[in-house]
Amino acid sequence: MLDQLLSLFESLMGQTGLAHLYWGNFVMIAVGAGMIYLAVAKKCEPFLLIGIGFACIVVNIPGSDLALPGGLFNYAYKGVSLLIIPPLIFLGVGAITDFGPMIANPKLVLLGAGAHLGIFVALILAKVLGFTLSEAGAIGIIGGADGPMAIFVTMKLAPHLLSPISVAAYSYMALMPVIQPPVMRLLTTKAERNIQMAQLRKVSRLERIIFPLVIAGIVNLFFPPVAPLVTMLMLGNLFREVLLVGRLAETAGGALLNVVTIILTVAIGSTMSAKTFLSLETIEIIGLGLLAFVFGTASGVVLAKIMNLFLKTKINPLIGSAGIASVPIAARVSHIVANKENPKLFLIYHAMGPNLAGVFGTAISGGILLALLGVK
Repeated sequence: MLDQLLSLFESLMGQTGLAHLYWGNFVMIAVGAGMIYLAVAKKCEPFLLIGIGFACIVVNIPGSDLALPGGLFNYAYKGVSLLIIPPLIFLGVGAITDFGPMIANPKLVLLGAGAHLGIFVALILAKVLGFTLSEAGAIGIIGGADGPMAIFVTMKLAPHLLSPISVAAYSYMALMPVIQPPVMRLLTTKAERNIQMAQLRKVSRLERIIFPLVIAGIVNLFFPPVAPLVTMLMLGNLFREVLLVGRLAETAGGALLNVVTIILTVAIGSTMSAKTFLSLETIEIIGLGLLAFVFGTASGVVLAKIMNLFLKTKINPLIGSAGIASVPIAARVSHIVANKENPKLFLIYHAMGPNLAGVFGTAISGGILLALLGVK
């Protein structure tokens, strides 16, 4: 009788996920739990890390079929892989974004370009490590710190790398308050960090309405490979600025953005199964992504210091790091570092200029990569 009970128990256990657990599952479950810890305890971009971390834990529990074909998470991933979710994210971001700081001080657009050195550093190093040129281009775009753009370019150039590239892009975006400040302080003096910037001019309503129309036209004309993303960004911003379709702007930047954020984070986390994620290739991509962020931060700060050699009215070089495209995380980091140095400094509005320019810098970089590699 006892033998029969033991046999029955073993049979039941064999049908559960416990019988199929291996060390890799525990590692990835710990990674997912770590993301949730950072989101809850350290308040590191909880809107991103909670969904990613939760899905990562679930897909690493053997027996779960949520990420398999026909599963709920798999449908979320389809929205990402078919490039439906990234443009909708940009629509929502455009609806809540004020491009006034960028329009008011257009010279700061240079910082949005200068902070993208990391893209090309990562691309070169990835090629050296043996990745194909298309794979290297997809890896390099991590340095733009623009999650939807990273997904978009990766799906065009190297869709098989979507999991590690999207995870690296969004994880490092969330960890920017940890990654960027040491680099910023290392490259600036105390006097530079204390530079007070003059108040920006007021931007007219006409300028705000014309801006998305002009940018959409330019991008569709010269950078058609990335037009879907920037076009939706500008449409969302036009909803905001015309002051006539408040319900559309509110929906795009509120309910719709929240829904697609949930879908996006769950989709990314669902790709983090131990069997596919734990590999030397993934480790290399994660490492290259970190280097891209560091070089991008450094190049933005250094360019701001160079600009100060020629400007009568100096700019605080801390805003150079905001040229990375993660809006508004990078601008917020610039402000926090300056404010800790001097509580009287408020750089958030100034930092938004290069931060917003960084979105276009990443789009242009992505468009160039897609054009050079023959992807339309």
